[in-house]
Amino acid sequence: MTSIFVTGASGFIAQHIIKLLVSKGYKVVGTVRSSSKGADLVSNLGSNFTYEIVPDISSPNAFDEALKTHPEVTVVLHTASPFFFDTTDPEKDLIIPAIRGTENIMNAIVEYAPQVTRMVVTLSDAAIYSLVDECNPELLFNEQSWNNITYEEAVKDPVAAYYGAKLFAEKHVWKFLKEYPGNKLNFAVTSVNPVYVFGPQAFDLEVKPTLNTSNQVIKTLIELGPNDAFELNMGGAVDVRDVALAHIAGFEREDTIGRRLFMTSGQFLSQMMLDIINENIPSLQGKIPRGTPGSGPQDIRSLAKTDNSATRNLLGWEFTPFKKTVIDTVNQILHVKPVPKI
Repeated sequence: MTSIFVTGASGFIAQHIIKLLVSKGYKVVGTVRSSSKGADLVSNLGSNFTYEIVPDISSPNAFDEALKTHPEVTVVLHTASPFFFDTTDPEKDLIIPAIRGTENIMNAIVEYAPQVTRMVVTLSDAAIYSLVDECNPELLFNEQSWNNITYEEAVKDPVAAYYGAKLFAEKHVWKFLKEYPGNKLNFAVTSVNPVYVFGPQAFDLEVKPTLNTSNQVIKTLIELGPNDAFELNMGGAVDVRDVALAHIAGFEREDTIGRRLFMTSGQFLSQMMLDIINENIPSLQGKIPRGTPGSGPQDIRSLAKTDNSATRNLLGWEFTPFKKTVIDTVNQILHVKPVPKI
């Protein structure tokens, strides 16, 4: 039985990946930052999941001991990378961990896990375009596109740092493969580059007061009153369950080797989320803002165009509709802890 090594196992996307892996009969070794996080995952996933503690992915040789301990591992899924904007030191908290974490896992595979044959790296659409270019409706981006942000621009603020971190991490992946002496690595790589990832948590116990950055956008909306103002978030959207499936395809299939899987099902605006919730969640009707119903499709025309037809054709399945993603996310939140409304 193939054993899979998953870094950042307690993350939103990672939990969905591991849940799917276990359901398919794989054994999984995950890295977590603390034993409490590992214990929670074991309770949710069962005996086919074990964990190793890696407190800081940016520390030198961070993954060496964990990989040495598991010679049975033949696939590595590197999902560990910070995604938050609440920082006063974006270089230290976002850029450096993304770059060094990627360096550390690739070096550890070479030095201590020569039996590994496939690696999948969780990256982002932030490696495909900059924040400025994403908001230029004259531009179009696909799997061949690259963000043009510089390191000097990236360290200026948390949002720029996130975009830079994903770009620099991915550039390191492909540079490592290209420049490795003799080009004789034992493992092949696939990258998964999702946009905003929405959807229910893998387990109801993960519905916390504050959710992962993407889903917190939805949670914030349903906690507002009918007359409250709301922030107009916009960008690409994709369901976490599709992203998890893409990671599986990234190591199970030969035709994904060397590919960038651009994971987007379309574009969204907060108004579109409100429209879906108001039309499909009876318990919230009249209790959250309405905004300007129906204006979303027109408003998102201010965004750059995207084309991930190469990814869709390669993967061969229909991506989850945004409507279902939003409804499933809200229903889970309400099921676990109904939002009080006066």
